[in-house]
Amino acid sequence: MIIRIENIADYVDQTITIQGWIYAKTGKGKLHFIQLRDGTGIAQCVVFQKEVSEEVFDVTQQLTQESSVLLTGTVRKDERAPGVPGGYEVGVTDIQVIQSVNEYPITPKEHGVEFLLDRRHLWIRSSRQWAILRIRACIMRSIREWLDENGFLEMTTPVITPAAVEGTSTLFEIDYFDKTAYLCQTGQLYNEANIAAFGKVYAFGPTFRAEKSKTRRHLTEFWMVEPEIAYCDLVQLLEIEEQFVSHIVQSCLQKCSAELALLGRDISMLSNIKPPFPRITYDNAIERLIDLKNETDDPEQKSLIDIEWGDDFGAPHETALTKMFDKPVFVTHYPTQVKAFYMPVLENRPEVCYSADLLAPEGYGEIIGGSERIHDHDTLVNRIKEHDLPIETYDWYLDLRKYGSVPHSGFGLGIERTVSWICGIEHIRETSPYPRMINRDNP
Repeated sequence: MIIRIENIADYVDQTITIQGWIYAKTGKGKLHFIQLRDGTGIAQCVVFQKEVSEEVFDVTQQLTQESSVLLTGTVRKDERAPGVPGGYEVGVTDIQVIQSVNEYPITPKEHGVEFLLDRRHLWIRSSRQWAILRIRACIMRSIREWLDENGFLEMTTPVITPAAVEGTSTLFEIDYFDKTAYLCQTGQLYNEANIAAFGKVYAFGPTFRAEKSKTRRHLTEFWMVEPEIAYCDLVQLLEIEEQFVSHIVQSCLQKCSAELALLGRDISMLSNIKPPFPRITYDNAIERLIDLKNETDDPEQKSLIDIEWGDDFGAPHETALTKMFDKPVFVTHYPTQVKAFYMPVLENRPEVCYSADLLAPEGYGEIIGGSERIHDHDTLVNRIKEHDLPIETYDWYLDLRKYGSVPHSGFGLGIERTVSWICGIEHIRETSPYPRMINRDNP
């Protein structure tokens, strides 16, 4: 009977077979311990010389890291056994080697990050990367789960687009049959069309930003989920966002406890992620940062968080703000000049727009950017012109403001930054199976 390691607790005292790879092996003499992984978990398998044939014991002694095998044995409950939560091990009776590996490149010792990234196709087999990527999958699954259950319809939006959305300086330009086109920054504009047909929608896929940034928070290709909602203002939008994010976090706590434990993640902060989330305005955020700057005697810290009204936040500012709260915090009503052309301004303060970013706690920074959208045709025309964008490429987008336009809002959540936060890891490069950065497009 072939089983998956994640289900091993259901087979105590039964003879089973596991298809997997040798993660590690220890022991000598008459007793060997094998750490066997199969993609769903790692199980300890014990080979005792007197319980197997001479041939099987000889095979055991020659097993190497990452060799692929079929291993047969009896499942035993053992609280001391490492690997599978709850403590189970397999008393081995037979081993069939599928392929014996010679000199696996990633050995159980310290390796440099560039060495590991060059071998990312192998690095993802390590227990830490395995845990991170399983949590990533849980996050993506829980995203669809919440949106689908709350009346949102998933729509696919183009990867190749004719125009900029967030700004021309971060576009990847491509030659599209002798015309200029771009890899998408967002599916938002298309979702604004989709809500007129379906009310509440979301797009979920890769997005591309040609940002020449080497920070721990940036990739050139990343995944984003973008819900868009008709008849929705900023207040309603933030309520949706906090319910949404809370569901994602609580799903990971429930379904990925073993992976979080493997990462050594302190889950006390995550357990606290439930609505409501605190809300502060950009004005108040600037006041807090200025006060913090005045209170510190560290000149380097003063320089890092130096800011004036009208400046956009950098990573040090977001980190400083999030350390003031034990939950994600909404920063609302940003300066119009630092936000996209489609965000409406306040009636009595045109220098401020109906926008909000959600900053994750523990210094992880922005995970969501959202806003109301301009729904008046003439206002949107003026904003496109103010941003010096080619109005002819937005003809179809402007059409939406002619035929049944309504107030509407939406947001985008970055998957990789969310994974970083929930996993508690330092650098975003570990959150993607094959990260793309300004200095890396391989493997």
